[in-house]
Amino acid sequence: MNKHSLALTVLVAALVAALAGAQEPAAETKEQRDARLGWWREAKFGLFVHWGLYAVPAGTWQGKQIPGIGEWIMNRGKIPVAAYAELARQFNPVKFDADEWVRIAKDAGMKYLVITAKHHDGFAMFASQASRFNIVDATPYQRDPLKALADACRKGGLKLGFYYSQAQDWHHPGGAAAGGQWDKAQAGSMDEYIKSVAVPQVKELLTNYGPLAVLWWDTPTNMHKDRATPLHDLLRLQPGIIQNNRLGGGYRGDTETPEQFIPATGYPGRDWETCMTMNDTWGFKSYDDRWKPTQVLLRNLIDIASKGGNYLLNVGPTAEGVIPQPSVERLAEVGRWMRANGEAIYGTSTSPFRRLSFDGRCTVRGNKLYLHVFTWPRDGKLALPTANKVTKAYLLTAPDRPLSVAADGVALPAAAPDAIASVVVVEVEGEPRPVATALRQATNGEIRLDAADAEVVGATAKLESTHGASNIGYWTDAQDYVRWTVAVTQPGRFEVVLTYACLDASAGSEFELTAGARKLAGKVSGTGGWDQPRTVKLGMLVIDQPGTLTCTLKPTRKPGLAVMNLRAVVLKPVG
Repeated sequence: MNKHSLALTVLVAALVAALAGAQEPAAETKEQRDARLGWWREAKFGLFVHWGLYAVPAGTWQGKQIPGIGEWIMNRGKIPVAAYAELARQFNPVKFDADEWVRIAKDAGMKYLVITAKHHDGFAMFASQASRFNIVDATPYQRDPLKALADACRKGGLKLGFYYSQAQDWHHPGGAAAGGQWDKAQAGSMDEYIKSVAVPQVKELLTNYGPLAVLWWDTPTNMHKDRATPLHDLLRLQPGIIQNNRLGGGYRGDTETPEQFIPATGYPGRDWETCMTMNDTWGFKSYDDRWKPTQVLLRNLIDIASKGGNYLLNVGPTAEGVIPQPSVERLAEVGRWMRANGEAIYGTSTSPFRRLSFDGRCTVRGNKLYLHVFTWPRDGKLALPTANKVTKAYLLTAPDRPLSVAADGVALPAAAPDAIASVVVVEVEGEPRPVATALRQATNGEIRLDAADAEVVGATAKLESTHGASNIGYWTDAQDYVRWTVAVTQPGRFEVVLTYACLDASAGSEFELTAGARKLAGKVSGTGGWDQPRTVKLGMLVIDQPGTLTCTLKPTRKPGLAVMNLRAVVLKPVG
């Protein structure tokens, strides 16, 4: 947990339902919500497009490369409003081809597209009556690419969404209040900016482009309820639309939006979507060539699907309207895999297994387990994670050739069908139940007890993700504890180290770590914050013999708000 969320949960939990009711006036049943989000949950994979005036400087201003992401160049370079506005004279994306963009997305296996209608620089990529700082009125292009894209998406069967920066606008007076001002031309009333620019532009987006699937807000700084409500109310113009959680004003929206990371446990009970870049920037930078390999992109998609989320993968087109070739190539490679294996992604649900006995992930659809194998087992056996009776097993790419199943797992072909991820389908009877398996001691003798592998016993403590790392947090009850079961093959003497985080004001909890009959006591010190982990030595433990060992970590005293955010306990062999 982070230092803000825990305090909020503990101190005002009783108010949450009332506040949510006051801020989300439109009642919606679970069945209605499921119907509205049905296509999105089925889709799993979408294209994010960051395209705007920032593609003209492409990361460079007055001969100097400006650090940071491309679409933030106006802010990072403290470029005056008038000077930045002059870039519009150079913006003429004559190579933009909406049908080609849709084809690239569809060939990649993507089901929806979200494009920046207006980013923080305040430049509208559509025809707007609310401001002449738009691509039709201010550039030699004089056309509306969002119109062309809306038509292309309809023809191509792709859902369309718009990104709109409602609370941060460095061009219009009053809009820069959230991000800091560096030019007197930015001075003004944020309330007036919301009223005269943001609200009418969002209305234009919701009325001029046909049915929209998504409204993607961003950076809700300074967006109290009175500012957010007029924008939220406009969504009635598109009753089926999905909005994210970045509007502000207390509106939770429909989806959580982890950015550039995959949450360790997803967001149980919430729909969520990880957005990521292919290199280091969202908006185009001419010199950013740190491209992620296709293996990383594809395994990200699989990992996200296995945790119940969607993957919104970004491209940053050039000022000419061209998606960079490295992006096109990677999307094509992902698409080839999706054409053969998309059944294991689309419409699947979260893996029921906390731990797998192989390097890979699991997705589920009905009675089918899709085992995405990253590293092909050398012994030709894939150990099954389920205790259910298996009725059939086969490679997804060869469904007519069943694989033999025995007590020790599925017999596999000698070679992996795919170098990045091969999918083994296992059909079972009943709802999938995990096999009770112990953690394995590493070949070097180390025993690693990660938060993600722990069994949490109690009412408050739970597994969560902080900046992409797993930890046991919200540990506000000293009766709660965690335990692990380990298969020890190399007994001996071990140094025990603990990685945890704790707000300084909550320090002082005491605990016992047990490994079989052996015990170590410890005391929690402050680390500076709930998201600032520290690794400390607890002492030495002896494990006398091989076999199955239960390790527990139990609090014995809790003077502060919570025990700790526990990331891992590691037993390192000594001598």
